[in-house]
Amino acid sequence: MNKLGSPAWSMAKQKAKKKIKEVAFDLIQLYAKRRMQSGFEFQPDTYLQNELEASFIYEDTPDQLASTSVVKLDMEKPHPMDRLVCGDVGFGKTEIAIRAAFKAVADNKQVAVLVPTTVLAFQHFRTFSERLKDFPCNVDYINRFKSSKNTKITLEGLKKGKIDILIGTHKLIGKDVIFKDLGLLIIDEEQKFGVGVKDQLKNIKVNVDTLTLTATPIPRTLQFSLMNARDLSIINTPPPNRFPVETIVQSFSEDTIKEAIDYEIDREGQVFFVHNRVQNINEIAAMVTRLCPNARIAVGHGQMEGKKLEAIILDFMDGLYDILVATTIIESGIDIPNANTIIINNANHFGLSDLAPA
Repeated sequence: MNKLGSPAWSMAKQKAKKKIKEVAFDLIQLYAKRRMQSGFEFQPDTYLQNELEASFIYEDTPDQLASTSVVKLDMEKPHPMDRLVCGDVGFGKTEIAIRAAFKAVADNKQVAVLVPTTVLAFQHFRTFSERLKDFPCNVDYINRFKSSKNTKITLEGLKKGKIDILIGTHKLIGKDVIFKDLGLLIIDEEQKFGVGVKDQLKNIKVNVDTLTLTATPIPRTLQFSLMNARDLSIINTPPPNRFPVETIVQSFSEDTIKEAIDYEIDREGQVFFVHNRVQNINEIAAMVTRLCPNARIAVGHGQMEGKKLEAIILDFMDGLYDILVATTIIESGIDIPNANTIIINNANHFGLSDLAPA
């Protein structure tokens, strides 16, 4: 709080306005520069690309097909791609990213996948590895779960061109991360990154194709797309047989929590229970255990030791737990198809960007 009559508030406003103008000017310059730059012109689809797309176990939705097509067309153009793919969670954005990444790898280029959380980096690593296991493509990741020794080995392989796709958190744009020949940058959930990270991105984005994925675009990102500074693809069509998400807002009730959990477990599903305070998360887990004594419950949060959190998330993915009591570390697009119910405690303490992916 500032004292009445002091110039502190007006000075702070002036400073903010100046910074906003600088950021806007830099961004306009960057996009203008990118439009004038000649980027790498990727070759048309190979038979391997067709094999990859045919191996997708689900049926592509019309919007997914359209988005995949325009992304590939953008990559084949002589100037750098800058496309925003906007779609709800579970609508197939990651599959579009995998296809674009493989197209780049098939043309001997490397791919960087930037994600906001360590957990999501590991999940994307598993997803990309699983989809590309039958193809000539090396996928690796860096995050704080990985030991310094293993990270060093990964970065050396990247520099020599032995790693085709590298997935990571903001570590990915550190000075020690050197790509031999970067051709595509994929940014997942851009709204989760701060200004500092985005400033560092400018250094590698000038003539590199960029694909941004988001469920909740920030106003600036959306504005740039609407004014044609960036291309925009929207995935509106849900996957076949997907039920609409039902959202219930009500006051805290142990009976409701028990009923929701019991219903989900009875149909062999899993439950997220989001409580965003580490200080008393174990008390909440104890309450859930009391309400559902037969359920297998795990607790996960960002202050846990990396390997332990990684093991818990993996065990939950593998169905070894029924309920994961966690902080918002799970919010950035973690895809566990079997988890169909999410209970958010104190939802009024979350912002729109936090709640939208849920």
